[in-house]
Amino acid sequence: MNNIPSVDLADFLSDDPKRKEKFVQEIGTAYEEIGFVSLRNHFLSDTLVEELYKEIKSFFALPLETKEKYEIEGLGGQRGYVSFGKEHAKGKKEGDLKEFWHFGQEPDADADLPEEYPANVEVTELKDFNHTGMEAYRMLEKTGIYVLRALALYIGLEEHYFDHWAANGNSILRPIHYPPITEEPKGAVRAGAHGDINLITLLMGASSGGLQVLRKDGEWIDAIPKDDELVINVGDMLERHTNNKLRSTIHRVVNPPKEQWNTPRYSIPFFMHPRGDMRLDCLEECVDDEHPKAFDDITAGDFLHQRLVEIGLIKK
Repeated sequence: MNNIPSVDLADFLSDDPKRKEKFVQEIGTAYEEIGFVSLRNHFLSDTLVEELYKEIKSFFALPLETKEKYEIEGLGGQRGYVSFGKEHAKGKKEGDLKEFWHFGQEPDADADLPEEYPANVEVTELKDFNHTGMEAYRMLEKTGIYVLRALALYIGLEEHYFDHWAANGNSILRPIHYPPITEEPKGAVRAGAHGDINLITLLMGASSGGLQVLRKDGEWIDAIPKDDELVINVGDMLERHTNNKLRSTIHRVVNPPKEQWNTPRYSIPFFMHPRGDMRLDCLEECVDDEHPKAFDDITAGDFLHQRLVEIGLIKK
């Protein structure tokens, strides 16, 4: 396997039970084997993608002092702007070579959440920035819920098992800017090797290459989706909940060859988190004599807090 498997969401959405089952088996098998797929026929239109890239490029081009006024103390980087080098991979000290923005959930009035999500931060300099970001947020969330429905069926759960937990979940849309590299990085890369915290991550095609996935045999392979595909991977929460059945694969964003150092990179991952009160206890469908329970019981909220401390976004 020299690239990640490609799957078609239209199969799952079709009225043909065989096509639907084909999708369930393809994505489930891919997530057991490598933890990544590229997905076509999602709910993001080409026009919306173009508009979002235009808005985020305009934001990151603003003067640093303008961006820094949107870096809000006390939020652990969960909303607004996070400046260059603040975040690092778990277990690393060097800050990643990136700056980013966070859009978060705007829950339904009757969501009955156990926690209050921080409000999104409004960018006054760009009138369409927040509207466009939240429109993309909704389309990625909708796509993610259908992927989770397929995975529920693959695991042996009721199809809508994840709906309640994901629909008003603590998900994050993160536009990232990796600026041009101006000098030899001292041990830092654009994003250090890591696994994602959440249930699944949906990544809009990055503006240049660099994403690599660690195969089971220890080889790094490039993840190269087509222009109209999303890259979707399993996160640590789902790996934990499925008792290692579905794999949260280590991945990284490597620095480009020196001749491309002057090229910025933009990417837009959507980190799909459940509500904080979702229990991540190992599902009984995924525990047997050959696969004993591998993780302690924990809620999604407590697990998220642990990991945000480990990657340097919040203090203990």
